[in-house]
Amino acid sequence: MTDARTNILSRLRHSDSTAAAPPEDFQVVAAKGWTAEERLERLRRMMESVRTEFLDARGGDWVALLAAWLEAEKIDGLVYGPDSPTGRVLAANSFIGGCRLIAYDRALTDWKDELFAHAGAGITGTDGGIAQTGSLIVRTGPDEPRTLSLVPPVHVAVLDVNRLYDTLWQAMTEQAWAATLPTNLLLVSGPSKTADIEQTLAYGVHGPKRLLVVLVDGKT
Repeated sequence: MTDARTNILSRLRHSDSTAAAPPEDFQVVAAKGWTAEERLERLRRMMESVRTEFLDARGGDWVALLAAWLEAEKIDGLVYGPDSPTGRVLAANSFIGGCRLIAYDRALTDWKDELFAHAGAGITGTDGGIAQTGSLIVRTGPDEPRTLSLVPPVHVAVLDVNRLYDTLWQAMTEQAWAATLPTNLLLVSGPSKTADIEQTLAYGVHGPKRLLVVLVDGKT
């Protein structure tokens, strides 16, 4: 056993450690060259297949259109991050239709009961979408905590259609995730869902039952 071990270690020590690594080939995950229309159509089709809902507010007042949707759905409380770009747009309104705006400006422990009992929906911005997988990029942090998209029964996500990417690789490289990756970045493809042993899907078990994507064509 000692001789065998010695022989193995000797071969390792004298092996050629200068061999170059094989070239990296990202072709399979690189950008596909889809048009803007193709990216949006693919993302929407894939997300709708898992019960994501869309509100097309391009060219219009997305706050007013969202207000009408919330009123029609009888959602009476919308939680938002007041210091986020999306939140600053909403902050000019104390009510959106019949829906009360609730600022997420306190520690969770200070208003947990109110959040869980009265927040019918939570709204976040997005850092774009990925057409290949039908996913939203949601960057969480102090301005928009993870709780906004996790606790309320409805998650409203505002998506700028000018920030769609073909693939995850394209989003990672163009947004320089290697230099700016936060502690919690989410890829959201639909409302929360899980399946039992018989593969029966159930929605809303570990998060929101509904996901509404508000399509806009400029920065919020």
